Amino acid sequence: MLRKAGLTASFISHVFQILGELACDSIENIYRQIQSVSQPPLTNHDDIRNIVIIGASYAGYHAAQVIASNLPPKSPYRVVIIEPHSHFHFTWVLPRFCVVEHQEHKAFIPYGPYLKGSPEARVRWVHERVAQVGRNSVRLAESQEQIPYAFLVVATGSGAADGLPSRVAADTKADGMALLQDMQRNIKQAQHLVVVGGGAAGVELAADAKQRYPEKHVTLVHSRKVVMHRFGPELQAAALQGLEDLGVEVILQERTTSSSIVEGQVTLQSGRRIECDFLVNCTGQKPSSSILAGLAPGAISPTGTVRVKPTLQIQDEKLPNVYVCGDVAEVGIDNPNARSAMRQGMVVGLNIVRAATGGSPTKTYKPFWGEGVIKLTLGLDKSISHVSDGKTELCWHSKERNLALMSAGAWKRLGAKPFEDHDGSEKQVV
Repeated sequence: MLRKAGLTASFISHVFQILGELACDSIENIYRQIQSVSQPPLTNHDDIRNIVIIGASYAGYHAAQVIASNLPPKSPYRVVIIEPHSHFHFTWVLPRFCVVEHQEHKAFIPYGPYLKGSPEARVRWVHERVAQVGRNSVRLAESQEQIPYAFLVVATGSGAADGLPSRVAADTKADGMALLQDMQRNIKQAQHLVVVGGGAAGVELAADAKQRYPEKHVTLVHSRKVVMHRFGPELQAAALQGLEDLGVEVILQERTTSSSIVEGQVTLQSGRRIECDFLVNCTGQKPSSSILAGLAPGAISPTGTVRVKPTLQIQDEKLPNVYVCGDVAEVGIDNPNARSAMRQGMVVGLNIVRAATGGSPTKTYKPFWGEGVIKLTLGLDKSISHVSDGKTELCWHSKERNLALMSAGAWKRLGAKPFEDHDGSEKQVV
């Protein structure tokens, strides 16, 4: 009990520390804006210098917001955001929306409102992929345009080979919704659903499917001794209990030999065969670092993450103007999530603003265990939240009353009105 009280006190102390840092950063920004008043306005378009950000998920989008809102009004720098997706993907709700119908549009949040208040000319959006990163420029894959940069931010995140339920393998909202609807139909039609992988996505999808369709046989296959193996024993036990209470069959320390369904069955490595007419693969995500292989191969670790300094500059002395943040960065986090990604985005953004205004990038990122708090749904109306410092765990159960979970809050945090999306071709509220 004393340890848990100490854990709570440490977490609260860290929150106040973060608030203090934000207050200091705000004061620094006000001073920077005042200093800029005496600077002459930029008159030559050719003098504009680009801060290129590759990837606009949690880390990249937040870095863009910090930079665009903190650069002085007369700054010669412009933020160029390169992101192939038409909308921000709220990935936390994807397992739920793979099962529950008529909610999938809420996973796609319009880009733009989060940068509201920044001068329009300061931000350029490019909805393409990067084919190559060079020492001074990036080349786009489709248009082949070369975009020079003074600073580069790589926030490409991580990807899942099979896409859903962890990622949406589509660039447009319409295509992404179609993929989710296909998944919903397949799960609805299946009588024997097999979910492979006992991490958060697998546990949540299996639990939701069983509660939504109690007549189905839902089996979760996981290669480890416990589900949620990257977390503490209290969460592991609660997750297993939640699955079993719903009637999900959990098979541990087993793997499927392939994702192929043969004669209505899949085969496990032990030789056991289980009935299956639809299989969902929820295993493994890998860092998306390949675009840096040509520029800084020595900075890419064996796991695919990119080595960085505490300032989140890439671990390469020849590239002081290249920063990496989010899931793709090697920062010593076992379970990367949105909170840590956004704090990294803040550090990168503030360091670039300092460097762009004549200062030094001295802001550093240090992982804090409190950023690893997780909320795991265990069916449509229950969840468990968990946080641990590696020695002590805190778990608390909650009731969930909204099928869309925290979608509306995510839209609001990104400056958008739930669930209005004016996509440019037709104005509608979805």
